[in-house]
Formats: sequence, structure tokens, C-alpha cells
Amino acid sequence: MSIVDRDLTTLAFCWRLERRDGVCIGFTTHDREIVVDHLSYRAAPGMLPSTISVSDGFEAHTLDVKGALTSEAITAEDLELGRWDGAAVTIFMIDWEQPEAGQVYLASGTLGDVSAHSGGFTAELRGRTAMLDRPVVEQTSPECRAQLGDKRCRVDMAARVIVTRIAAVADETPVEVAETSVEPNAYSYGRLRWLSGVNSGLESELVSSDGAVLRLREPPPFAPSAGDLVEIREGCDKRFETCRARFANSVNFRGEPYLPGMDLLTRYPGA
Repeated sequence: MSIVDRDLTTLAFCWRLERRDGVCIGFTTHDREIVVDHLSYRAAPGMLPSTISVSDGFEAHTLDVKGALTSEAITAEDLELGRWDGAAVTIFMIDWEQPEAGQVYLASGTLGDVSAHSGGFTAELRGRTAMLDRPVVEQTSPECRAQLGDKRCRVDMAARVIVTRIAAVADETPVEVAETSVEPNAYSYGRLRWLSGVNSGLESELVSSDGAVLRLREPPPFAPSAGDLVEIREGCDKRFETCRARFANSVNFRGEPYLPGMDLLTRYPGA
């Protein structure tokens, strides 16, 4: 018998949220903490979803999640910095008297637009069918449409990702690290992920590198300190010449470098 088919039910909503940096927390509408699959779901009676509708069609389903901000779990600062953007969410019901009796799945997806207001927050939950809103066919481009190291690019990133520490901070955007690649300007268009310190869990885009000095596209939200642990990932400018000469990967190039562009319509003899 399902937990919702009983004459008297003791049901509670449960939420499982997992950020992209691996932080995972749980909430429940019950007034006490519930442990499900070794994860503690904190009591958060003020956290409720909008109406949840389920169908067998292909419409893109979304719903709004509303909740209260707490200093220990979800803070306005984390929301503003984007730490919860794209977090995976699962919503289900459970019998709080018998958590081991099973779960009633309600919805899952990722967090979309998040906004904080008057001691609370509102987030859009995008279901799996929301992916159907994306274009089916890619547009042609002279630059590669793959990301360096993904399953389409296939460049081995094992030696191109380094975990190191900040050695010195010269300004808001240039930072010096303890270890880098020996290849010149290897981190241009790359990424730096903050693993410790006040910016932990955030990422910064890299514009260029000169030896151990990395220049960030924008300063991080908080001033970094020497000793902060970071992960630096090499980048690619997505040009065919770079793919061929630097990575020897022209067979996997996902662009059309020799396809005439729209400027072909403006050409005329003698130009």
C-alpha cells in the first residue's frame, strides 16, 4: 500500500539540493529533522513549492520554490554570488513516522532564476523537459563549438588541470600561483576554480597567463589571499589553427573554418 493511500497519513515534503561544487543539503516541511538515505533533512516548514503538475506530454514544466533564508544553509550572499545556480533539486513526499517505508517522487530538475527578497528567496525549478526548449541543430561557426576536454573535443585534460595555491596577489585581477604549465599562455580562455578561502565554490574566467601570473577576466567577489587552494584549467581560443598546432586534434574540431560567412554577400569584383 502506498503511503498516500492510508486513511490517516503523516506526510512531509522533502527537498534534496546539490550544488555544482558538490555541497548537498536537505530540507523537510516537517517540524523535526528526518534522515533519508544517510542525508539529514533539516526542518524548514516555510519552504514550499508552487503547484506541481505532471503529464506524459513534452511541455516544458517549471515550478517556483519559495523558502526562508538561514545563515547556516542558504544565505542571500550565496544566492547573489551564484553558488546555487544550476543546483540539482529533487522533491518527494515521505511518511515522517516511517521514513524507511518509501518515497513518493514529485519533481526534479535544476534551479534556474534565483532571487532573494525580504528574508526569503524564490527560485525557478526547471524540469527535465525544459531541455527540449534548446535548439536541436547547432549553428555553423568558424570557431569550435566543443569545450576543451569534453566528449566531443576528446583532448586529454589529465596533465592540463593543476591543483595549486595562490602564491601572491598583485592586484584585483592578476594572481600568482605556485605551479603552472610550462607552455606559454596556456591558461588563456581557461578557468580558475576556488577550492578554499572566501571564494570557495566559485569560478573565475582567465584572460591570459604569463608564467605563474594569471590574469582574471573579472576580480573575484572577495579579495583572495596567499595560500588559497585553486584548480586551474587550460583554455582554448577555439580556432582551427590552435586545435591543429597546439592540441593536434584537428580531426575532432567542431567548427567550419573554411565555410563562407555572411560577408560573402558583400563581396564584389575588385574589392
